[in-house]
Amino acid sequence: MRKRFEPSGPLRGRVAPPPDKSISHRAALFAAMTDEPVRIENYLRADDTMSTLNAISSLGAGVEEKNGTILVRGVGLRTAAPTTGGMLDVGNAGTLMRILPGWLAGQPGGVWRLDGDRSIRRRPVDRVMEPLRLMGAQVDARDDRLPPLTIKGAELTGIDYKLPVASAQVKSCVLIAGLLAQGHTAVTEPDQSRDHTERILCRARVPFERDGLRLGVSPVDELELDDVTVPGDPSSGAFLAAAASVIEGSRVVLDGMALNWTRTGFFRIAERMGAVIVGDLEKRETASETDEPAGELDVAEAPLEATTVEPEEVPLAIDELPLVALLGCFAEGETVVRGAQELRIKESDRIAGVVEGLRGLGADIDARDDGFAVRGGEGLEGGTLDARGDHRLAMLGAVAGLASNNGVEVDGIEAATVSYPGFEAAITELTR
Repeated sequence: MRKRFEPSGPLRGRVAPPPDKSISHRAALFAAMTDEPVRIENYLRADDTMSTLNAISSLGAGVEEKNGTILVRGVGLRTAAPTTGGMLDVGNAGTLMRILPGWLAGQPGGVWRLDGDRSIRRRPVDRVMEPLRLMGAQVDARDDRLPPLTIKGAELTGIDYKLPVASAQVKSCVLIAGLLAQGHTAVTEPDQSRDHTERILCRARVPFERDGLRLGVSPVDELELDDVTVPGDPSSGAFLAAAASVIEGSRVVLDGMALNWTRTGFFRIAERMGAVIVGDLEKRETASETDEPAGELDVAEAPLEATTVEPEEVPLAIDELPLVALLGCFAEGETVVRGAQELRIKESDRIAGVVEGLRGLGADIDARDDGFAVRGGEGLEGGTLDARGDHRLAMLGAVAGLASNNGVEVDGIEAATVSYPGFEAAITELTR
């Protein structure tokens, strides 16, 4: 579906971003591993997270919704129901495809086949296959790296694994497998990635150790998880913040948003470029390490200057890096993103999608193997942007249209529903 987004006046108002997608996935998966019912408040009802609810239902968990609350009656840590001659459909949910195998791999006697849509079949799973095989898991995939992914439950042994690339999804998969493995399991990251799994492990009273970038778990017989409230998604809120940063006279307050410092990397980059952002972007300590801190950010338009995003910053802003390119179009100087080759294996090749999409709107931007460089100051003229079935590119095109001189037609805007079902309504509210 195509939709045109015309240049707008100032964005003004207060908006609550949708519930966080990453936390919603994990809350549902961990709830399914427990023996007692778990209530999840403010669960994201979007395409990807509904795939997770459908998957845990197929594995035997009970899922009920009442008055906006999701109630999950789990099957326990070691008794997921095997698929019988069928598959678990993950849809377009890469998080589900990479985290769920950690739970299933350690359950001897079970067989599961994970598959999804055309996009998910292009996203590699070899990064989770390698550590799981080292633990003794039986996993197979097309060409030994692409979905569908078949998992035969086996007895696992703990390992000490060093991630070649910082990845919250791979880290989560290994840590969860460690709950079912004999002995201790440790994961060391090259750089910090989002820490939602670590927080929920602590919340579930798992024997868990953290020493800098090294994380460890020991096996448990069962999980206990208190009820979970999901805060607003900073990755979704970032699109509204980016629009407010570049459209003259704008001021937007993002309310109830997750302020976990491992998720606010984009906002720190935008602030460095000159965006006016009032809120707590640096606080790393909370009252409890199980908490997901939340609050508001107040974002206002201001002149921007170019910056360079270094590789160590990438894991904490990976989903928002297309917006760094957008800000770069309006910033004085050359904005460069390095060390972001991970963007090439998202829902689409996001480096190619961002570069070709913004160039078609008038940007002076070039692709690099591990990122891009954009020379800004002139803004964007407008045109057509192909979302490539990627929700982040769809929303990027919409924001570009609001900030452009002549408007942007987004081909495939419906992809935004993967993570932000109310995106167009939020824009309408802020541009009234």
